[in-house]
Amino acid sequence: MANVVNILCLSSISHQVACVLLFVSLAHTQNIVVFQPSYLTATGPTVTALLLGNTSDISLNVRTVSPSNKTGGLGSPSCVPQVTQWVLTKGQVGKTAVRVQLRLDKSLRLCGENETDTDCCPEPLCVLETLQVSACVGGTPQASLLIQAKIHALLVPANAGSDNKTAIPNQVYQTLGSCPCDLTFSACDTRCCCDKDCSIEDLKLFVSHCLPGPFGGQVSPAPDYQCSVQSSENSPDWFPFLCVSSPPENNPYLGLFYQGDTIASKPGPSFQGPIMSAPVPVNSYIQGSPIFTLNDQFFTIPQKVLGWCVNSAPVAFLKNFKVKCVTMLRSCPTGSPLQPLPADLRIKVKNGQGGDALVDVIEEVASDLSQFILSTDAAASSDERLVCENVTLALDYKIYWKGNGITSITLTHTVGTITLNSSVALTTRYSAVFLNGEFTVEPNSGNPGYQVGRPVIAGIVDTLDNDTGSIQRTSINLWKPVSDAFCSTAEKKPVLFGENSTSGCLLPVSRQSLTQCDLLRETVASLQADLVRATYVAKSGNPDPLIMTDWINISFVTLNSSTTMEDPTSSCYGIPSHQHIRVWSLITGVVDGIPQKDIRALEVSYSLSPWALDCGGGDVSVCADPMETQLFPITTSVTFIDIPMDPGPPKTRFQINFTEYDCNRNDVCWPELAFPFTKYYTGEPYSLSLAKSLILVFFFIAASILGTPWRQIRQALNCANL
Repeated sequence: MANVVNILCLSSISHQVACVLLFVSLAHTQNIVVFQPSYLTATGPTVTALLLGNTSDISLNVRTVSPSNKTGGLGSPSCVPQVTQWVLTKGQVGKTAVRVQLRLDKSLRLCGENETDTDCCPEPLCVLETLQVSACVGGTPQASLLIQAKIHALLVPANAGSDNKTAIPNQVYQTLGSCPCDLTFSACDTRCCCDKDCSIEDLKLFVSHCLPGPFGGQVSPAPDYQCSVQSSENSPDWFPFLCVSSPPENNPYLGLFYQGDTIASKPGPSFQGPIMSAPVPVNSYIQGSPIFTLNDQFFTIPQKVLGWCVNSAPVAFLKNFKVKCVTMLRSCPTGSPLQPLPADLRIKVKNGQGGDALVDVIEEVASDLSQFILSTDAAASSDERLVCENVTLALDYKIYWKGNGITSITLTHTVGTITLNSSVALTTRYSAVFLNGEFTVEPNSGNPGYQVGRPVIAGIVDTLDNDTGSIQRTSINLWKPVSDAFCSTAEKKPVLFGENSTSGCLLPVSRQSLTQCDLLRETVASLQADLVRATYVAKSGNPDPLIMTDWINISFVTLNSSTTMEDPTSSCYGIPSHQHIRVWSLITGVVDGIPQKDIRALEVSYSLSPWALDCGGGDVSVCADPMETQLFPITTSVTFIDIPMDPGPPKTRFQINFTEYDCNRNDVCWPELAFPFTKYYTGEPYSLSLAKSLILVFFFIAASILGTPWRQIRQALNCANL
């Protein structure tokens, strides 16, 4: 039966997986074992097969076999062990499957001449034999596997070692590519007479047909003007008078190569973990430098690196961050950062001024865990629930700084009690903000113009400081829905300069809410207005809060309330469900080849739409129950519009029609023919250009006098005299 199934499997390679499953089922039902496949051809030092069936009491033996001279058969499988050059290993991969692997216990290196080492291959065909692997139970063979091994020796160069430095000779007198036609590694290239891999017998085959020129190894041939290359057949009679005699080191081909040097080899890519160097403490902090603890270690807070949360990421000076990390809990956490010890939080850091600053920890207990727990399995019984107390939910650092140092650090440690059923997705919040006094460090979005991908800087009038009339920075936001995408739980993200975007959230609306349309319109308008609370927007990426000319007013398009429409039953008209933000920008200059863009106008408008309950599709509960809700989208979008630069004055009709006289469109500029004679030409001294111009005028006059016109004039004068 196993042979029949094996034939069926060989007939269709695309059904190999189904065949393996069929073998497993047959072997399990009939209590037999089979090899899959039952025949292999090995061309490498490793062979792998599967033994399927009841493999609990199976022992494996391997031996070499050869066909009988009389019958030509290989004989019956045997359970008698035999010493071979193969190592047999097995590993359980399932309840009814064993992986059988044979590995050649011999080097595949080709033996050298007069070499006495036996661990090598005397011939290029290193291994040529037939192996038989037998699966035995109590000395009785149950299944066998035939392997035809035909393995060739590996051809490796004799000097396979490598050095960590490559010495490149001086190319002033020795070329870098001494044999460009040597294209094949450790093999003789035909007609490449400079190939070091070619033996004397190989060179005799094509010694008279070697590749000529630099490609054939003659990288520095003698130039044609050398006196040493004169031949009686091709050299003209005047060659000895004009040829050049120079040493072979003075060759024009040598100028094609650079000065030689010793170059240290660069390490290639490696899958090993990098060796981290010890941190080097600094005396004072600058923006971006890591903060150190009192024992010269990095001050670390969990952060996101390349999109992944890292528990021990160094904190950079004056670099604010706010991240969220999601952890799947199946048991109560132990250790930092979810269950840190008090000593792990109250640590001393170097303040950058020769002293230290102790982290002041403020403990808070969160009662509402809805913003920290994303999902939970409520199907478990109360007996299976696990209560985890004092689990870290948030670590919010406030780092106060002055000059190049840190004055104090305050940590708000938020903890809570989590009930585990089977698993809980916990969202923890980590943040660090640097405060100069009570003011947060706010990075610019460009210098001077906006950079693409940086937040658009908005502002509101600081009501607490009316005397100076300063602008307090804020941002223009878009929706950032999370978890259920409801507007009540949605977060906000800032508008990034140059990036068009659309986002939104969902608002649950019931039939009772649609009976109070004015209140519904005010609710939606309040949600949309909460995204843009600013009244000013910065022109450039580094605005001054005290200079009003760095800011422009935001234009709000008010809703048209003059035309009122009566709302029908269970529907409302004029819902400001879509908010559109348009930003006009203009290129005002270029700094280091990078265009600098400024914002010239920002407009906020709304699109009105009717909202009505959809009772179709057989679900009429929304329309029947006044408290049943249906989800309606609230969206906002931002579009950046580039203002074209001033094209300049319009072209005249002469510039449009006679384009051949336009120096900006043609390589030949006839109007500037006399440009070297003008004072605008600065390529050389004026006296030198004047002298050259006079010489050109002299040659022009001489050519005119000695040319055909002057000869015709003389002929006419001679005829007149006659």
